[in-house]
Amino acid sequence: MFTNTQQFSTATKALFENQFAAFNTLSGNVVESVEKIVALNLAAVKASTEESTSAAKQLLAAKDPQEFLALVTAQAKLSAEKAQSYGRHLAEISSSTQAELSKVVEAQITETKDKVTALVSEVTKNAPAGSEQAVAMLKSAIDNANAGYEQLSKTAKQANETVEAHVAKATEQFSQAVAKTTSQATKK
Repeated sequence: MFTNTQQFSTATKALFENQFAAFNTLSGNVVESVEKIVALNLAAVKASTEESTSAAKQLLAAKDPQEFLALVTAQAKLSAEKAQSYGRHLAEISSSTQAELSKVVEAQITETKDKVTALVSEVTKNAPAGSEQAVAMLKSAIDNANAGYEQLSKTAKQANETVEAHVAKATEQFSQAVAKTTSQATKK
C-alpha cells in the first residue's frame, strides 16, 4: 500500500513524538497541581496550628461561661469559614487542572486525527486498483471513531459542569448552615 516505507516511518515517528510531547505536558500539569495542593495544605496546617494555640489561650483566659461560650462560637464560625475557603481553593485548583488537561487532550486528539486523516489520504492515493471498498471501510471506521470521541467529549464536559454545579450548591448550603448555626448559638 505504501509506495515509500520512509513515508510511513516518518508519519509514525511524528505521531509518537506528538504523543510524548502531550504526555510530558500532561505530566507537568499534574505535578504543578500537586505542588499547589501541597502548598495549600502546608499553609492550612500552619495557620491551623497558630490559630489553635491562640484559641486555646483565649479559652483558658475566659472569665465566665458566657465569655467561654462566645469564644467557642466565634472559633466555630472562624473554623467553618476557613474550611469553606480551603474547599474553594481546592476546587479552583481542581477545576483549573481539569481545564488544562482537557485543553491538552483535545489539542492532542485533533492533531492526531488530522495526521491520521492525512496519512490515510496519502495511503488511499497509492492504493491498488480494486481496493476501493477496503479504503471506504477504513475511512468509515475513522469517521466513526471521531464521532465517538466527539460524543464522549461532550458527555465528559456535561458531567464536569454538573459536578461543578453540585460542588457550588453544596458549598452554598454549607455556608447557610454555618450562618444559621452561628446565629442560633449567638442568641443563646
